[in-house]
Amino acid sequence: MIPTPLPALLSLLLLSFFSSGSSARSILKSPPDDPRFLFSTRRSSSSDDQYCDSWRLSVETNNAGKWSTVPEKCVSFVAKYIEKGKYRSDSDVVAQDSLTFAKTVTLAGDGKDIWVFDIDETLLSNVPYYKANGWGSKKFNETAWDEWVIQAKAAALPASIKLYYELLKLGFHAVLLTGRDESQRSITEQNLLYAGYHSWTRLILRGDSDKGTTAVVYKSSKRAELEAEGYRIHGSSGDQWSDLFGSPMATRSLKLPNPMYFIS
Repeated sequence: MIPTPLPALLSLLLLSFFSSGSSARSILKSPPDDPRFLFSTRRSSSSDDQYCDSWRLSVETNNAGKWSTVPEKCVSFVAKYIEKGKYRSDSDVVAQDSLTFAKTVTLAGDGKDIWVFDIDETLLSNVPYYKANGWGSKKFNETAWDEWVIQAKAAALPASIKLYYELLKLGFHAVLLTGRDESQRSITEQNLLYAGYHSWTRLILRGDSDKGTTAVVYKSSKRAELEAEGYRIHGSSGDQWSDLFGSPMATRSLKLPNPMYFIS
């Protein structure tokens, strides 16, 4: 038997692979040759959904940076994400990751082991407000927001209220750190109780000296004050990166999903 030359053998193998049912194109689909496809305004709803899902990932990973409103073509996608179960499922996973970490922490039992929670879109869900206001496609309206807050009707985010009480059972103390104004303390406490929360150690709101500062500066400074009082911040939960960034940070910071708005 005469050996087949190596180049010829390779050619036969490549020909066999590309002529088979499992061609390379079926495994790794190449983009269309026309680069204008990437910027086409005439997309199908499925390609819009694909883009919007990628946009949401960019938001959640902070790759999008500062943004003001949900892209118009992604409004229906955000609505489906929130209302059809994916939002709740993603929140459940974050809560489970939080609890898994919490169970590894050795607590001193002196009342100084704390978990810091943001409130809006972390403990409380304002979905009815954002549903009525374009799912984040409109510029923030402080007057309309304040009118919603005064109603004290925001419900608990299911994943968060479960996590909240699991942490209390483990021996953590809950500190609530919100960007809401100090003038809204009473109505915020009322809403938290209405939603099923109780037994928090402290509720921190923006005072006069905190006005005009970014969320990162405000929240990190309050964490610094807590540490100065001897508290150990093991965990921190928020829906914005600005809830979590800044020094000092918690031992473990966990972000919940929120494709409706951005706070710097």
